[in-house]
Amino acid sequence: MSYQVLARKWRPKAFASLVGQEHVVRALTHALDQNRLHHAYLFTGTRGVGKTTLARIMAKALNCETGVSSTPCGICPACTEIDSGRFIDYIELDAASNRGVDDMTQLLERATYAPTIGRYKVYVIDEVHQLSGHAFNAMLKTLEEPPEHVKFILATTDPQKIPVTVLSRCLQFNLKQMPLLQIVEHLSRVLEAEGVVFEAPALRHLAKGAAGSMRDALSLLDQAIAHGAGKVEEVGVRAMLGTVGDEHLFALLDGLVTQDVQAMLEVAKLMDARSLSFDGGLQELATLFHRIALAQFAPEALLDEAERSRLTPYAEALDAEYLQLAYQIAIHGRDELSLAPDDYAGFVMSLLRLHAFRPERGSGVRASSAPTATPPVRAKPPVASAPAPLVRPVAVPPAPTFPDPAPTEASAAPAAEDWHALVAGLPLTGMAKQLAQHCELSERSESAIHLRLSPVHKHLLGKPQQDKLQAELQSWAGHSLRLEIDVAELESETPAQRSHNKQRVRQERAIASIEQDPFVREVVDLFDASIDESTIKPV
Repeated sequence: MSYQVLARKWRPKAFASLVGQEHVVRALTHALDQNRLHHAYLFTGTRGVGKTTLARIMAKALNCETGVSSTPCGICPACTEIDSGRFIDYIELDAASNRGVDDMTQLLERATYAPTIGRYKVYVIDEVHQLSGHAFNAMLKTLEEPPEHVKFILATTDPQKIPVTVLSRCLQFNLKQMPLLQIVEHLSRVLEAEGVVFEAPALRHLAKGAAGSMRDALSLLDQAIAHGAGKVEEVGVRAMLGTVGDEHLFALLDGLVTQDVQAMLEVAKLMDARSLSFDGGLQELATLFHRIALAQFAPEALLDEAERSRLTPYAEALDAEYLQLAYQIAIHGRDELSLAPDDYAGFVMSLLRLHAFRPERGSGVRASSAPTATPPVRAKPPVASAPAPLVRPVAVPPAPTFPDPAPTEASAAPAAEDWHALVAGLPLTGMAKQLAQHCELSERSESAIHLRLSPVHKHLLGKPQQDKLQAELQSWAGHSLRLEIDVAELESETPAQRSHNKQRVRQERAIASIEQDPFVREVVDLFDASIDESTIKPV
C-alpha cells in the first residue's frame, strides 16, 4: 500500500479529535445537538487551521445514517464516503478555478434537485473570495433562501474581499492560528503513535516554522522524518529549516548584556560559516526581545515554565526602555537587509546598532551601582608618511551645576531655574524624562520634593516613571527623598515649555533669515513663488 502523508492520515474526522478551535466547535456542536441549523456557514482563517476539515465533519454530522448530531458514527457509508471524497451529495468547489458566473449558475441549478442518497446536499466553496462579482450576485438569492435540503459552507483566507451582502447571509466563524504549544503537543502524539524517535526541542522548531498552521506542521514533520532517516532530531531539523539555534540567539544576548561586541561578531561569523539565514536570525532576535519584554511586564503570559525561567535573568538585566529600542532595531534591520551590500553586512550593522544605541545612563543594562566614568581614549599617532590632519579645537561646555540638594528648610518660593538645571542634569530617559520636563517645582524640603503637573499632561503619571524619577532625585540628593506630584494648573514655565519656546524662536529667526535673503527675494519676485515654511529648519 502506498504511503499516506501525515497531514492526510491524521486529519481529524470528528469534532472531538479536532485540535484547537474550541470556540467554533462549541457553537457548531450545540447547533447540531439542538437542531438549530443555519443554511449557510462561513469559515475564515489562515491556511491549514481546519476550515475544510470542519466542513467535512459538518457534512458527516448532517448526513450520518444514525441521525443529525455532533457525533457522527464515522463507520456508516455516508461518513466513510465523505471522508474519502466519494459522497455524491457532498460537493467541494474550488472558487479559484470555478470563479465565473456560469460556474455558479450551473451549481445553483443543480442545487434545486433533491439529494440522491443523503439527507442534505452540502456545498463547500473553498477560497470563496476569489469568485467574480457577477458570480456573487448570482448566488445571493439562493444563499438567502435556499431549498430545505441544501447547506452552504464557504471557506476563505481573506474575508475582507467578500461582499457584505454575502457576509450578512452567513453565520461567520473565525478560526484562529494554532498556538505553538498545541502544535508541539499534537506532533508529539503523532510521533508516539507512529513509533518515531524524536527530540522534544526539535518539535518547537517545526512548530515555529509552521507559523500557526497544523497542516504545515505535519508536512514539515514528514520532511523532518525523511531528512533524519526515520528520526526527528534538533540538529537535523535546524539544518533542514535553516533556522538560527537558541545557542546563537542567547550568545548574542550574553554579548549584549556584558557589552562584549567581539562575542556578538563571532556569532555572526559562525552563522555565516554555517549559511544560516540572517533574515531569520533578526526575526528570531526580535521575537526573543518580545518574549523578554513579556517576562518583564507580564510573566504570566509565558505559559512555558522552562522558557520563563530562561528569560527571567535577561528580563532582570536589561532595561525595559532599551528592550523596546532593541526590538525596533531588530525589525528595522530585517527590513533593511535588502538594501545592505550583503546580508552579512546588514546583520552585523544591526548588531553594532544594538551595542551602540543605548540609553544615556550606562548601557541599557541594569546595575546596582552608579556607572563609572568612561576612561579617555588614547589617540593613535599619525603615520609618518601622511600629514597629520588639522583639528579645530572645540570648547567643551562645563557640566551643569545643581542647586543645593539638602536645604535646611522648605523653600517658600523656589526659583524655577533650580528645577530647570536639575532636570537637565539628571540621567533620565523615556517617560520618566518626559514627566520631569513637564513638571514645575512647587516646594522643596530636606525630605520631599513637591512638583506640579498640568492636567493636559496627566497621562504621564504612572508608577514606573514616578519611581524612576524619585530614584534619580534620591541619587542626586544622597539620601531618601519623597516625591509628590500634584495635578494642577501651572504657575511658571516648565523645562519642556522653555525648550519649545526656544525652538519656536529659532524657527522664526530661520524663517526671517530666509525671507530676507536677497537671492531668495529675487527668486520669489521673478517666478511669483512662495516659501514653504515647513521645509525650513534652523541650524
